[in-house]
Amino acid sequence: MENRAVKTAEKLKNKRILIWGYGREGKSTEAFIREFCEPACVDVFEGLRSGVRDEEYDVIFVSPGIAFEEPDRRFTSQTQMFMEEFGQQTVGITGTKGKSTTSSMLYEVLKAAGKNTFLMGNIGKPCFDYIAQMEPDTVAVFELSCHQCQRLTVSPHIAVFLNLYEDHLDRYITRQRYFEAKKGITRNQTPSDILYYGEEIPAFETKAERHLVKRGEVRGFNLLIPGDHNQLNAEFVCRIATEQFGCEPAQVRQALSSFRGLAHRLQYVDTIDGVMYYDDSISTIPEATISAALSVRNTKTMIVGGMDRNIDYDILADFIKKRQDIHFILAYASGKRILGMVKDCKNITYVEDLDAAVRLAAQITPEGGACVMSPAAASYGYFKNFEERGDYFQKIIKTPAVSGGKIDND
Repeated sequence: MENRAVKTAEKLKNKRILIWGYGREGKSTEAFIREFCEPACVDVFEGLRSGVRDEEYDVIFVSPGIAFEEPDRRFTSQTQMFMEEFGQQTVGITGTKGKSTTSSMLYEVLKAAGKNTFLMGNIGKPCFDYIAQMEPDTVAVFELSCHQCQRLTVSPHIAVFLNLYEDHLDRYITRQRYFEAKKGITRNQTPSDILYYGEEIPAFETKAERHLVKRGEVRGFNLLIPGDHNQLNAEFVCRIATEQFGCEPAQVRQALSSFRGLAHRLQYVDTIDGVMYYDDSISTIPEATISAALSVRNTKTMIVGGMDRNIDYDILADFIKKRQDIHFILAYASGKRILGMVKDCKNITYVEDLDAAVRLAAQITPEGGACVMSPAAASYGYFKNFEERGDYFQKIIKTPAVSGGKIDND
């Protein structure tokens, strides 16, 4: 492994290790330990906290999806160990919305500028998949979820906190606790570190050098992906690339103009019988759905609804009431709750599931109009994740029942 990830390998040498959670990150952790470390043992556990036998292990890796907040040094994570060794080479990016797009944009810009860079974390591959390839000049562009930020005791050299909206209340209960988790990205920064943040972030303390990115100061970029929110994401990227990595502004703009966006994020899918279909399955909050409606030209129908996590839908209900030119097709548990808030509106219809929603959209969306699936809700309980939901949406719109523009009553 030469000089790469030596500190991490040494920390795990001769240690009794438990991997708690065996999804993508858990498997990545096991593969790294078995190939590069010399542990005393490596065990895997999937289950409740009561089943973790702390006393039998020196190090316990906790997967991000596990709700765990105990202040015990034996419990760690890939993100924590990576930051301990490579935090000074890391640009960490978080926010309720836009972090995947911003991370991908920055990665593409730095790569186009000839920088040695990897894209990792909550997007793409886990960081341990790259840890053995890290060189002194490597830039790690690391997308960080609130779960990954929450228990960090070391922060990235460059932290990016894009925005904060109400989300993940099924785990954090209150917006303040969710904010506290997110703040882990900057909590341990020093005066020699850098923080870029958006206007939606509440007042908070940090020792880092602050850089506020304002919506009114966006310079305007020639992007292939729609929406003012993506213009703001591009502004974050442009400032970081030019101010921190010395990239030429013209080169940054050129790289951004070639960025084609990510799947399930206002992704244009197809035009069928004159109706344009967009997949915005990543949308899990009302602000994202409103942004989608305003970003896609000639939006005529929107498909909304999913798991009900008890977030506040007042802003979306108000939008539905004001936008009588858009028909909102509501589905699932959150759709039913929104229905109760806007039941007197004529521009709404409730259906049971995504199949029925898409078929109705195909029937009522006028030629030349757009249908946007932007749920404002999580997918859990109905789909494995937002990717599966988006893939299913894309599959449905190409079925004969939809492509004919009529509901299949057979």
